[in-house]
Amino acid sequence: MSTEPAPVNGRKKRRSHREVADVLRDRIRSGSLRPGQRMSTQAELADEFGVERGAVREALRILHREHLLSNVSKGSPATVAEPSERLLGGGGAARPQPTMVGLAPRVAAAFDAPHVEIDALCLTSISLTMAIGEPLRRIHAGQRKPAKVDVRVLLPSRDIALAFPAAVDGGKDESGQVHRRWLDQRNAQGQVLRHNLLALRASHGIDVSVQFRALPFTPPVKLYLINGSEALFAYYTLTKRDEEIGQESLEMYDAQGTQSMLFPFRQGDGLRDATFVEQSHLWFDALWNTISCDLELAAG
Repeated sequence: MSTEPAPVNGRKKRRSHREVADVLRDRIRSGSLRPGQRMSTQAELADEFGVERGAVREALRILHREHLLSNVSKGSPATVAEPSERLLGGGGAARPQPTMVGLAPRVAAAFDAPHVEIDALCLTSISLTMAIGEPLRRIHAGQRKPAKVDVRVLLPSRDIALAFPAAVDGGKDESGQVHRRWLDQRNAQGQVLRHNLLALRASHGIDVSVQFRALPFTPPVKLYLINGSEALFAYYTLTKRDEEIGQESLEMYDAQGTQSMLFPFRQGDGLRDATFVEQSHLWFDALWNTISCDLELAAG
């Protein structure tokens, strides 16, 4: 879709500072403006958008508050923020994003720290396994090397009747195909996550711990806690859909976890965010230390 303003009586409509911010934000997120790249001068931006410099300054301030720009001043062009600045700066200013849009860059930025700590409560760990791929690539490329990585994951137990995914009519899944399909996904993704992280011990001498525990219930939400300072929270939203399992089509209730909207909260971004992060850690630790039990990622 074109970002050019629609002509009004043969002339271009004057943009507001928020519209200028929207266009620049899209350029940053699409990669048209790259991390570390210097923006055009305020005078050049004002000329491009047909606005006063005051509107440009307000637009740049908005993007600076969203941690998308750094070095915003009257004297020199702003700079597109590096991922560790703009993606861990979120908190109350950050917009919710689909899990795989919001989680992957935050996990990657977490590996800038010498001690990486990630706690996750989820249905299968698919999103976390995919998100961990980029920081692992950077480690193998020699671009990152944390001293220690600790990962804890809470997943539903194989021994419970899941609330979802589940056949719409439970009687049509008497053979348990839906449950077996979920269990295979849970085990496979967990095994890949564990293997890829533990391999860092031998290949790079990194102290790695990966632990899984099983919950006696189906989590209605997913939660990721990163480096003790950030909590990412999403609701599992159920849909009814047909799924080909084996040789038959089943109507089932399921959640597309990778598309669940992820809400970021961060220490340092106000009392609300700090309290949410603190309480999320307390809740996770309570589940980990009380009603959860050892989880074996075994097939079958």
